[in-house]
Amino acid sequence: MFRLLMYLIPLALTIYAFIDCLNTPEDEAKHLPKIAWVFIILLFWIVGPVAWLAAGKLRTPPVNGRTPSEWHRNHRTQYVAPDDNPEFLNSLKAEAASSQDVKDEALLKDWEADLRRREEELKRRESGEGPKDAS
Repeated sequence: MFRLLMYLIPLALTIYAFIDCLNTPEDEAKHLPKIAWVFIILLFWIVGPVAWLAAGKLRTPPVNGRTPSEWHRNHRTQYVAPDDNPEFLNSLKAEAASSQDVKDEALLKDWEADLRRREEELKRRESGEGPKDAS
């Protein structure tokens, strides 16, 4: 089992470093061109991947993020999370207020209908039961 791990761990590290190197843009590869890093990773089995992970890649993300084109990079919205976006928060407030208004109006209509029903019932009682009480 230990013998197998001695080969699998460096192989997994090499595969990870190789894929990471291939997915890294050319301008983020440090010290050497990206193609040189690919050869170093593949030729020097343990040292190459460790060197790539330690010193081969610019680890700080770009300020505006990485997008497919320069136009997208300059026109990307600043807010990433919905709770950081004031427009989204305002839309939630407006939606909550409008749903509350709808609930309030429905409740008011129910109350008015109940009030009308009770008034009519009271009028019927007064008109129908009035003479019975007097006699």
